[in-house]
Amino acid sequence: MRRVIRFATVLTRKILPLAKLHAALSGMRLLPREENMGENIAGPPEPWTSQESPEGASAAATLIILRDSMDGGPPDVLMVQRAATMSFAAGAIVFPGGRVDPADERLAAELPHGFALQDAAARIAAIRETVEEAGIAIGLSPPPSPDIVGAMRIALHAGVGMGTLLELHGLSIDSSVVEPFARWCPGRAERAGISRIFDTRFYVARAPNDAFCATADTTENVRLRWASAATIIEDCDAGREVAIFPTRRNLERLALGNSHEEVVALARTYPPEMVTPWTEVRDGEVHLCIPDYLGYPVTSEVKADIRRG
Repeated sequence: MRRVIRFATVLTRKILPLAKLHAALSGMRLLPREENMGENIAGPPEPWTSQESPEGASAAATLIILRDSMDGGPPDVLMVQRAATMSFAAGAIVFPGGRVDPADERLAAELPHGFALQDAAARIAAIRETVEEAGIAIGLSPPPSPDIVGAMRIALHAGVGMGTLLELHGLSIDSSVVEPFARWCPGRAERAGISRIFDTRFYVARAPNDAFCATADTTENVRLRWASAATIIEDCDAGREVAIFPTRRNLERLALGNSHEEVVALARTYPPEMVTPWTEVRDGEVHLCIPDYLGYPVTSEVKADIRRG
């Protein structure tokens, strides 16, 4: 697979200290945009604070869960593999997440949190989906027992709202424990090859102590794994895993941090802008591209090589 930077061998095998990484990234400029077949996206990126998703896109949220590595190396990332029968990203590895439901929006409107409504609803959705898909409760207080998490998981799959379950089990939810990491939405250049269009907010959180109990839900997802971002990237390069374009780019960004704290610091370093990929011709081939100032070490890939959603 061809890329502007061969990331897996250049960056993931020797993770730079955060200060040096920031210095390197501040001067990193990849190939300039070229005029192409009229597919470039014009206008400024959409910020995190925007209340609305772009036209034709459904609000979604995903949670990047990091746990300390057993060997003292970079943190492990929780990934789930989508079932082959799913209409979106079938068979691909993804971070736990899904669509923001109306019940998430209602709960966000009822609770004090200090965030914009859509941001708060997405945070709740990310926490809810993580319970559903992996059986991990993040941001819930007091920490629920495994039995309660299991009961909540069954109820959520049955369509019971998160607010109802919080009340039933005497729990509160603290959405501030998930940290904004990125926001992605396909642009015009990418939508033609995607089955569903999502405006996805990515959040990052530290795994709770009982995260070892995580299991795949065996409905939307068939497998769950913990591994460093660098290891997952290597497995994708070797064909052992498959990742769609946004997942791959965010794994590469995650691999720049040696700890949960470094990943959060890295996310806070860059502008809170929506990533909207565009296409352009480089060296005679059409590339799918993203901005080069948001902390992503790889910002271009040949479009024909990309796994689509």
